[in-house]
Amino acid sequence: MNYRHAYHAGNFADVMKHMVLVALLDTMKQKNTPFCYIDTHAGSGRYDLKGVQARKTGEADEGVAQLKAATGLPPLLWKWLEVVRACNDGDEIRYYPGSPWIAAHLMRESDSAQLCELHTEEADRLRQLFHHDARVHVHNRDGYEAMKALVPPKEKRGFVLIDPPFEQQEGEFRTIEKALKAAMEKWPTGIFAVWYPIKVRSQVQPFHRWLATKSGAKRVLAAEFLLHKDDSPLRLNGTGMVIVNAPWKLDETIRDSLKALPKLLGQPGESEYRLTWLVEEGKDPAPLHVAHPPRSVPRR
Repeated sequence: MNYRHAYHAGNFADVMKHMVLVALLDTMKQKNTPFCYIDTHAGSGRYDLKGVQARKTGEADEGVAQLKAATGLPPLLWKWLEVVRACNDGDEIRYYPGSPWIAAHLMRESDSAQLCELHTEEADRLRQLFHHDARVHVHNRDGYEAMKALVPPKEKRGFVLIDPPFEQQEGEFRTIEKALKAAMEKWPTGIFAVWYPIKVRSQVQPFHRWLATKSGAKRVLAAEFLLHKDDSPLRLNGTGMVIVNAPWKLDETIRDSLKALPKLLGQPGESEYRLTWLVEEGKDPAPLHVAHPPRSVPRR
C-alpha cells in the first residue's frame, strides 16, 4: 500500500473523515470568537483525480464518484459534497480537496490555520496553494513535534486534526498516544480529532482502551465506517475518527450522515457504521448504534 495521499484521495475513508471535519468546522463557527485549525499531516491540500497516482488505484470511484450524483443526502453529507464541488469548475469533479482546502474554504476571515507537512515537496505545494491567503500558515516540519509547540493557539479556541499516513502500521497508534498526551497537557480544553485506518479490530482496540482509561480525557467520541468486516490485515476494511473533547451534540450532528454511508457506499452484509462514546463524563461507555443496511445508491 502506498501511503502518499494522492493515491487514495476521494476514497470512502476521505468521505467519512471530511464529513466529520465539516461538522467540526461548523461547530467552531457557532461562536463569534475566532478559532484556529491545526493540521499535523496536511499533505498537498488538493488532488487531481485524473492524475497518474489517483487513477492507478481508482479509489475515488468507490468514494466521491459514487456520491456526486446522489440525491436525498443527509444535510452534513450534502454540505461536504458542496465543498467538493466548490473545489472544481462546473459539474465535473476532477479535483478532490484535502483537509487544508476544506478548512480554508469554510473558515471565516478572523480564523486561522496552521498546516504541518514533513515532506518538502508536499509543503511546497501547500504554500503555492495558499500563497494568497494570510490566514493560512504552512510549516515544513514533523507534525507530532509541531503540535506541542502550536497549542494552545493564540485564539484559545479550535481543534487539531491528526491524520497520519500510518507508515508505522500499528505502531503509529503509540506515536499518536505520546503526542496527544503531551498536547493535551498543554491544552486540556482543546479538541483533537484523530483519523485511523481499520484493517483488523485487534489493532484498534488498544488505542481505544488507552483513550478510555489512560488519556485523561473526559469526552471521547468514536465514529467508524466499515466497508468490509474488520478481519483482514491485507486491505483497508474501514476508517475511523476519535474526537477528544468532542463538542456538545457532535454525535447528533454526524449520526444521520454516518448512518447513510453503508447504504450509499457499502457492501450488503458487510458494511456497517459505529458511533460510540469511549468516554462520556458521568456515564459508562456504550455503543450508540451499529447498523448493517443494504446497499442502495439513489441517482438523479
